[in-house]
This record gives sequence, structure tokens and C-alpha cells, in this order.
Amino acid sequence: MSTLLKNASIFTKQGFRKQDVLISDHRVLFTDSIDNLTADTIDTVYDLNGLFMIPGFVDVHVHLREPGFSYKETIRTGTDAAAHGGYTAVCAMPNLKPAPSSLANLQPELEAIRKDALVHVYPYGTITEQQTGRGALGKMEEIAPYVIAYSDDGKGMQDEASMREAMQRAKRLDRMIVAHCEDERELVPGGCIHDGEYARLHHHIGINSASEWKQVERDVRLAAETGVRYHVCHISTKESVDIIREAKKDGTHVTGETGPHYLMFTDMDLQESGSWKMNPPIRSAEDRHALLEGIKDGTIDCIITDHAPHSAEEKSRGLDQASFGIVGLETCFPALYRNLVLRDPEHPASGKGAITLEKLIELMCVNPRQIFGIAGPQYIEDGVEADLTILDLDKVWTVDSTKFYSQGHSTLYDGMEVQGEVVKTFVGGREVYDREKGIER
Repeated sequence: MSTLLKNASIFTKQGFRKQDVLISDHRVLFTDSIDNLTADTIDTVYDLNGLFMIPGFVDVHVHLREPGFSYKETIRTGTDAAAHGGYTAVCAMPNLKPAPSSLANLQPELEAIRKDALVHVYPYGTITEQQTGRGALGKMEEIAPYVIAYSDDGKGMQDEASMREAMQRAKRLDRMIVAHCEDERELVPGGCIHDGEYARLHHHIGINSASEWKQVERDVRLAAETGVRYHVCHISTKESVDIIREAKKDGTHVTGETGPHYLMFTDMDLQESGSWKMNPPIRSAEDRHALLEGIKDGTIDCIITDHAPHSAEEKSRGLDQASFGIVGLETCFPALYRNLVLRDPEHPASGKGAITLEKLIELMCVNPRQIFGIAGPQYIEDGVEADLTILDLDKVWTVDSTKFYSQGHSTLYDGMEVQGEVVKTFVGGREVYDREKGIER
């Protein structure tokens, strides 16, 4: 099968340019380098005039919930949502049952991926045996060939000696430690949102910033000591940004990510709904400013969704009692294109964006592949693997969570006007999503 994509603006190392592209044998081929290209050698032709072709988005922080919690999400529904959002690769967090700390425990997830994944899925292994941030470490050596990295996401590593040992083992195995940083000694039971102005005004128990940054500070020190490649999950505080910036200057192998909700909102935007409850929480305007500066200067390397679906009942209990987490795979790019590229969340009336489109693609496509060693194109070049996303940047539309492919529907963007729509998603040269036909399995 071969597909000719005509007149697209393709994303290259030098920026966007017009180029006809042939997808053949799972590869991207530039038509001006092909001899004897005739109608007989082409199965399908699409005219993409006015549309943009980029490498497929990569999300290194998603929760697919299978095995163990398939009432929230499955490999099938989660990867359908990913394809709908333009993602061609995702890394699946290990908040599962059984916890993927051994090969035996990992096998059900690997089998579900093999059977049902529509896009590339790279599983995490746990750091600890039970994925609790405490106790014995998992069988890191045994699962190393099958996992992208190690994480206890959802739980911070509470014991310094255990984290040091995990980093030493990961270093020997040439794998990353990907850390949810949360020092439980800093937490007050019942904390549900940022310990800031909104919490005080509405009498909620807060989650303080020190619970994050103190563990980032410790882990950066341990990463410098052990030489491990260390990646910080869902950065939300200004202190964390400062710590990581200084660590990079010192040559420590540290990278980091943040999510769109931390870049777009502050705690004063919160509403009394479980949809606004995630961990870490959305923080202050000062924190958002630091995060925006961090993505501009390269301190923060990736934008992730932390796609974390729950049942409707679990998210219906209000801020105090709802489960932590929102979905994001199907809204991330259009929300950020509208609110980060076309406008500045700190200066919405300025008529200018906070970052360029090229910077956003770097954060969502290029850097995740480079940092995590994920196969696939970082730019559209002759001969690269055909993991591609086609975008209509002029399309303005309103988010309707009832149309999500994900089983989770808790989002901050329901009813919000966004811009930029995924037209097609190709994985390995195969069209898996089309905005007219939907998911194609």
C-alpha cells in the first residue's frame, strides 16, 4: 500500500516547508527523490493543501489502567484516544494491578498492548515491588528489556537510601528514573488543592509546594551522585523549576515535564468540581509564571498530559473527595495551540503567544523522543518512519467530552473553544484516525 500526501506544510529542522510525501513500506519518501512515480504505483492520494504535517505527538506520561482498573480505561480505549489526539506513541505509567515490578506481573500488560494497542505503547516498570514508594525494590534487572524506564508515579520515593539504590541499579541498566516527587512528611491528610489563596477562601485543606520541591531537591542531589538519567514528573512549583535549572547548569542528567493545565490556569481559576482535582495541584500565578519561563528557556523539556481517567462516580464527589486526575490526550494540542501559541495566558489581551508553534512541537514531539530514546521521526525527513500527524491549524472547535474515545470524561476544557484539529494520524504508515471516518482499526 502506498499513499501520496500532496501540498502539505511539513515540519523540518529548518522549519515548515511545502513538500509532497509518499508513504510506502512504512516510510516517508519525498516524491522528488523517487524515480518513475506514476498513478499505477499509488493506492491513495490526499491533497493536504493548507494543512500541516508533523511527527506524531509523544506522551511520556499516561495512565492506561489495564490491567487492574479497566473500568477506568483500557489499552484499546486509551490508545484510541491517543490516535484521536494525534499521538503515535505513549508511555504507560505502572499504576496497575498487579504492579509491573517483575516479568510475571508485567506480562498481562504486555499481552494487552500486543493485542489492543492502536499506537506504540511503552510500559514503565515500577521502582518498588508494590509501587508504593516504600519497601523492597522491584526486579529491575528482570524487566529492563521490556520497560521504557522505572517510576512509582502516584507515589514519591520516601526513603533516600532506597532511591539511591534504585538510581544505582537504573544507571547500570542504562534506564531512567522517572519520579513523582511528593514528600509525604509535608502533607496534611485530606489535602486536595494547592495550599494557596483559593484553599483559604473556600476552606479546603491544601497541598503545599514543599511536598514537591523538597523531593526534587533530594533526587537531583542523588542523580548527580549516581550519574543516572533522572526525569521529574509533572512539575508544578517555581522552586522545582529553579532547582532543575541549576542542576542542568551543573551538568546533572536531569530533565522534566509539565502539563497543559499547569501552564494555562492558576489556583484562582478553580471551581468546586472534581474535574479540577489532580496531583500535583494547579498552583499559584507565580508558579505558572515560572513554568512558562521554564519551557521557554529549556529548563522544562516536555509537555505531557498525565492522562488519568476515572469513572464518572469517582470524579463526581467534589474537590475534597474526588479521585485525583483528569484526561488530556484528546485536547492537549488544540488547548495549547489556542492558549499558548496564539495567546499568552499571562497577557491574554496582548495579541501575542507565549511560545511559537515550532517550540510546542519540540516540547510534544522532538524532545520526548530524544530524552526517552523512542523510535520514530523527530522531523519529517526523507526515509523516516511514517508516524505522522496531520493538523488543520485554522479549525476552531468546541470541546465536547461526550465525543471522547477515552472512557474518562473529566476534563477542564469541556465547552471551551480551542483551535487546531487533528485531521489524520498515521502509525507505521497505516492510517489509524481520520476526522471524517474516526478511528480505523
